[in-house]
Amino acid sequence: MTVTSSQRSSAALPNAVPRRQGWLGQAWKRQPLGVIASIFILLIFVLGVLAPVIAPFKAGQQDLLVTLNGPSSAHWLGTDALGRDILSRLLYAAVPSLTYALIALAVFLLIGVPLGIVAGYRGGRIDSVISRVAEIAMSIPAVIILLVVLAVFSSSPIAAMITLGVLGSPGLIRVVRGVTLVVREEAYVTAATVAGVKPVNIMATHLVRRALGPILVQASVFVGSALVIQAALAFLGLLSDGDRPTWGGMIGEASQVISLTSWPLVPAGLIIILTVMAFGLVGDAIRDATSDEASPAGRRWRRRRAKTVTPAANQFDLDTKNHLLQVRNLRVSVDDGVTLVDDATFSVAQGEIVAVVGESGCGKSVTALGTLGLLPPGLHVDGGSVIFDGVDLLSRGAEAYAAVRGGGIGYVAQDALGSLDPTHTVEGHLREVILRHEKLSPAKLKQRTHELLQQVQIADPARVLKLYPHEISGGMAQRINIALALAGRPRLIIADEPTTALDVTVQSEILHLLRELQQSTKLSVLIITHNWGVVADMADRAVVMYAGEVVEMGDVYTVFQAPRFPYTAALLAADPSVSPLGKRLETIPGRVPAPGSRPTGCRFAGRCPFATEACLDGPLPLRVVPPGSVTRCIRAEELASEGVLDR
Repeated sequence: MTVTSSQRSSAALPNAVPRRQGWLGQAWKRQPLGVIASIFILLIFVLGVLAPVIAPFKAGQQDLLVTLNGPSSAHWLGTDALGRDILSRLLYAAVPSLTYALIALAVFLLIGVPLGIVAGYRGGRIDSVISRVAEIAMSIPAVIILLVVLAVFSSSPIAAMITLGVLGSPGLIRVVRGVTLVVREEAYVTAATVAGVKPVNIMATHLVRRALGPILVQASVFVGSALVIQAALAFLGLLSDGDRPTWGGMIGEASQVISLTSWPLVPAGLIIILTVMAFGLVGDAIRDATSDEASPAGRRWRRRRAKTVTPAANQFDLDTKNHLLQVRNLRVSVDDGVTLVDDATFSVAQGEIVAVVGESGCGKSVTALGTLGLLPPGLHVDGGSVIFDGVDLLSRGAEAYAAVRGGGIGYVAQDALGSLDPTHTVEGHLREVILRHEKLSPAKLKQRTHELLQQVQIADPARVLKLYPHEISGGMAQRINIALALAGRPRLIIADEPTTALDVTVQSEILHLLRELQQSTKLSVLIITHNWGVVADMADRAVVMYAGEVVEMGDVYTVFQAPRFPYTAALLAADPSVSPLGKRLETIPGRVPAPGSRPTGCRFAGRCPFATEACLDGPLPLRVVPPGSVTRCIRAEELASEGVLDR
């Protein structure tokens, strides 16, 4: 029986998703103390809300005949200096006390989370300004500011808690910024950026979700601190809320009669201690629950306006006719001035598959990311042009890139699972990208998500849409990444080693899928690879890179049969997938010159058996040589006539 690729894809799924234990059961099993603490906090709040119904006495009801009595059958927790029932006042005080603490928490989060995420994600001057302001705020004594505010606003608890939230937010800004700096490097953030998702949406969904654990831990600690500070200020007589009881106010009142009896301090002090401990346990539970998550790692992307470089008269120039993408003289450098990629020049025609091939570290992925305008920190494009559909994206800047990402250019990263946000379902990923490019009704949106999964040959789309990334295989994840790249109906897909870390069978399926999609949709594809077998199987044209520059271009047949650069011939001879059966594989002696120490002439000269002194005289431009190849080798015609490069 023949098994189709779609059936194999379906087989990658578990035959049956085990019935999941309820979230409360899972939480109890993993963090019982956290669950108990959460229930305790919820119970305190509910009892406070129900105080008018369940409290034995009114909050202000006095009985001067029973002042400062201990616990009794009539007053379970005794009475205070005015004969008021302590239990009733504790119940009535629960909501105001927690409300004031939550006001401080709300201000703390509303300032700390957005500013921390913006600072970490955007970087640059925005990060510097936010970080400097936060550092200055942290250096100001909080007690002095609180005292000034209480003096101005007549001991208002609300004013005090708002001030406390503002003063505490710089610490949260630093924590959230630190998390964001790491999360923004994730491959799925890059994938979302290339898919055209707006930065605001990326920050509000992907970044917030991944930073949620540290945020909740900080929030739980802060709200407990707010309760303690509120009680301390009330104890000192600096807070006044009229006739409404608060736990801190009750401690302040009890402190005035401590010489007569210490009992009134105990109930209010105990409830504050237990509540603060409960919030601390909730924070610990959140920390423990999130500590086993994979540490976010990946990329942060920076955009810079490039300088235009005009090619010299003797350089090879692209024929722009019918070329969807034209990359000309692209140069990528490190911020310290070292050049990584120099004079990268190639094109992709409409409906064409072009493969960029070379050893690891030759600059293939950096070239692709430079083309996309998404370089990691410390790198920038400082020359050349990237023309997509007649528009120079580099010269027009971020707005031009934003207009084509997802809808014009799609991207498939090499890390399949890393490109998917672990907090989103497959459907969540697809909906986010689809809605970025199309305004669809819920029914149409559902239909579109099914269509995309069917397009990448995934069986049972309804089931797959509900799964999270950890529930699918690597091959299935890569199919979903391809579906995400197709969600905006792009004209060009850039696939950066899309079969990395996949087994041979799945690699074949993914490559076959890309070829079928290209043929059925007339897509253009730029595929980055180091595998000549992939080039032979998929590509129409090949671009060979070495030490950060393009050294040869041509149609696949010509490059394989009649290479016109010695490095290309050496790579082919060393690749087992294309070498003749039984022939001993050759090796390339020496090492690739490191950036910053590359020769001014041919960069392959130190490893080339055909190099002469003329090869090192100066920079070598790309030029056309028979039979229609483009090469940097100045001896290409001579070596071709001798037949030393032909296969």
